[in-house]
Amino acid sequence: MSRKYFGTDGVRGKVGTSPITPDFAMKLGWAAGTVLASSGTKEILIGKDTRNSGYMFESAMEAGLSAAGVNVAFVGPMPTPAVAYLASTFRADAGVVISASHNPFYDNGIKFFNNFGTKLNDEQELEIEALLEQALNNDAMQCVSSERLGKARRINDAAGRYIEFCKGVFPKDLTLEGLKIVVDSANGAAYHIAPNVYAELGADVISINDKPNGLNINEKCGATHLDSLQKAVIEHSADLGVALDGDADRLMLVDNSGTVIDGDQILYILAKAAKLQGKMDGGVVGTLMSNLGLELALNQLDIPFKRAKVGDRYVVEQLKQTGWKLGGEGSGHILHLDHASTGDGIVASLLVLAALMQQKQSLQEYVAGMKKLPQVLLNVHLTQNNADEILNTSSVKQAVSEAETMLADKGRVLLRKSGTEPLIRVMVESTDSTASQAQAEHIAKAIKALL
Repeated sequence: MSRKYFGTDGVRGKVGTSPITPDFAMKLGWAAGTVLASSGTKEILIGKDTRNSGYMFESAMEAGLSAAGVNVAFVGPMPTPAVAYLASTFRADAGVVISASHNPFYDNGIKFFNNFGTKLNDEQELEIEALLEQALNNDAMQCVSSERLGKARRINDAAGRYIEFCKGVFPKDLTLEGLKIVVDSANGAAYHIAPNVYAELGADVISINDKPNGLNINEKCGATHLDSLQKAVIEHSADLGVALDGDADRLMLVDNSGTVIDGDQILYILAKAAKLQGKMDGGVVGTLMSNLGLELALNQLDIPFKRAKVGDRYVVEQLKQTGWKLGGEGSGHILHLDHASTGDGIVASLLVLAALMQQKQSLQEYVAGMKKLPQVLLNVHLTQNNADEILNTSSVKQAVSEAETMLADKGRVLLRKSGTEPLIRVMVESTDSTASQAQAEHIAKAIKALL
């Protein structure tokens, strides 16, 4: 069965538009609480990012979970990976994050973690959706008896605990003293955490985009908009820049020249560091979107590489199947299962910084061993949610076939629908940037002709 509401990163959409409404959130909380309570869940920890609507959905989720007989613990604005970690630390049975990650403030979403800090599996999400449908269509939401209603509490020291966890990832025999770092928190969930982590490890920190007002999260800043970070790194003559997204599960870096270092390059840095230290356990898992340059660079290091479907949940699944520890996406979701159960931007950045300090190299020097192939990604926005239908049309298939023939063995083509937005992503990669651009536009034109 296919999922109706859960995408690759929970339920997400525009606030006030179905399904991102208070009524839906309450019934989702009830459905999730009912399903999880049946397997022993007693308390769920709830965190959120800094967007205004978080207050509304926090209350709605509390009502639904309470009605299902599940207790709630609030931690306030907190990175997604922090909620995954804290759910285990505070012995909660599951975690909920109210966030739309890198999306604008007018979007929001809800995602769940189990007590191991990993996302719910497909079977659990389908079971929740089945119960949710009953509540939405038949007003079937039933409240437990009054003596069994869930209670709520607020945890006040969550941020401090997570800061200490992050610092624990960095080797105790190293320090960040002498390093100047610009930190862009995207006016998001890590605004009060990320700058403190690097500063407490000894770095000279310049913090930008750290004043959230509920509306400026991800607004021309953070991991998806790097211009301000690039300018700040150069202006302050910094050694590097760190950019997180709204919920801090994504990381992008900028070297001292202002050049962007993406998730594929970060994976290369971490894999190379592990290889040099004799700690490379298995290989690396990327995705269908991972740059071919990463695969070639890892081959030079004799490190195996596999591709999973796009979405960090699928990277995690592949890591568990192989027994490997390191994986991620070019967008900056980096997973290292020895340190965190989900993508964690701060943890990934500290692992990179440790590698640089150990080898006494700059970010620019360390990443030089990987050459990215020109890759063009075009997003074609749809007027309705009919991506599957469009991808199966003969005209689109023909355009793809023509592009593959043109590129021959010097490139590849990938089309996929977004798991969170009504759009189709067109990716073309080859040794020739001009050819990549031309063929991507050729395919995009074929898709647009059907809208």
